[in-house]
Amino acid sequence: MSDRKNFHFVGVCGTAMGSVAAAMKKRGYIITGSDENVYPPMSTFLESQGVEITAGFAADHIPEDTDVIVIGNAVSRGNEEAEEALDRKLLYVSLPEVLKEHFLRGKRNLVVSGTHGKTTTSSILAWLLDSAGVNPSHMIGGIPSNLGQGARFTESDFVVLEGDEYDTAFFDKRSKFLHYLPEVVVVNNIEFDHADIYDSLDEIKLTFRRLLNIVPRSGVAYINGDDANCLEVAEGAPAPIQSVGFSKSCDVQIEDVEYAGELSYFSMHGERYSIPMSGEFNVRNAAMAVCSALFVGISSDAIRDGLMSFEGIARRQQLRGEKSGVKVVDDFAHHPTAIDLAIDALRQKYSPNNLWVVFEPRSNTTRRNIFQDELASALANADKAVVAGVPDPEKVAEGDRLSPKKLITDVCATGTPAWFFESVDEIVAHVSSEAKSGDVVAVLSNGGFGGIHEKILAAIK
Repeated sequence: MSDRKNFHFVGVCGTAMGSVAAAMKKRGYIITGSDENVYPPMSTFLESQGVEITAGFAADHIPEDTDVIVIGNAVSRGNEEAEEALDRKLLYVSLPEVLKEHFLRGKRNLVVSGTHGKTTTSSILAWLLDSAGVNPSHMIGGIPSNLGQGARFTESDFVVLEGDEYDTAFFDKRSKFLHYLPEVVVVNNIEFDHADIYDSLDEIKLTFRRLLNIVPRSGVAYINGDDANCLEVAEGAPAPIQSVGFSKSCDVQIEDVEYAGELSYFSMHGERYSIPMSGEFNVRNAAMAVCSALFVGISSDAIRDGLMSFEGIARRQQLRGEKSGVKVVDDFAHHPTAIDLAIDALRQKYSPNNLWVVFEPRSNTTRRNIFQDELASALANADKAVVAGVPDPEKVAEGDRLSPKKLITDVCATGTPAWFFESVDEIVAHVSSEAKSGDVVAVLSNGGFGGIHEKILAAIK
């Protein structure tokens, strides 16, 4: 690909696609792109970078002199530009392939993976390197407040990547992270997820084994030493493995944990650290980031300064507003384990009179009934739970679909009051009229949820 100059991005307005397209343009490549949904902020960002965008997908949107077609993960067979690339026998590649060849080869790549905590851990790690003056490149699935953008490409030797186990493209069903040429790998935890891609936990374990198989002998893999699935996957791995966790059997033990409101304290390697985040899972995330930063040469003192100046990530325990003493918090949690952890952290942080959890079963996994019972157990840990209807229910066969009504019945059976409402407006009306001063309303969704956060705040009397 290095001797080819004209690149056309199909699905260019995706966060990762757009960021890479702009970075390629800066490096002197001729970049065009198309997308079905062309709107700010990505459309205006790309235009400001000189990237020519066309709205919609059509065969004639591909310039005649295009050398390489970059096909986004969301593009499937039937897309007119993908079909044109196949018909004309053009060179087509995935975004991870472009990353590998143009931004990662020869670099010191730090890849953060796992079912939960990828975005937080990679954001902390990127900030630890940045605040220490390393100026790393990064590509993260959220927006770290300190860095202001989910992706940035610099001339630094260091790249921090959120390593997603999701598939690469319609023509490459390997996990994205297998393209990332890792020197350092973090595996936070391994559970079943992405039910639209994987049929079993064993399939997920296999892809993580493949990831550990490409870590060089000069690198390292930090795995959660308290997670049986991580330990199993790491058995026999050719790379150096370091287990990190709370148990005494771990190679790196997290010790002397203390929580004080929004601050969490912990010790490792005889050093004391603190981070302005609450919850055990954020201590784990920070510990993994600390280990990785130490490995690449960042000093403990610089790490301490970086941790304390870390400002969090959009949509992770993010306070969206407060009205009449009611706090509305946004969180991305949508897997049962993540919901459990979010509830624990919110209780530590706010000590609410009542912790409301408003949950939208939006992900490809939670739309299904795979976690029907586990979701009920997680939501029962709230003081009050509200569940929305399944978005786009027709995408999942009825026999495989989550039943929100059964979910509510099961939660109520544990003694936790719970309600099901099909629409956002019904949820807003109920929560805004029932929530009292001192309550925290946590909205858990991996989507926009119809702007429910602002609607609840506006509706509270």
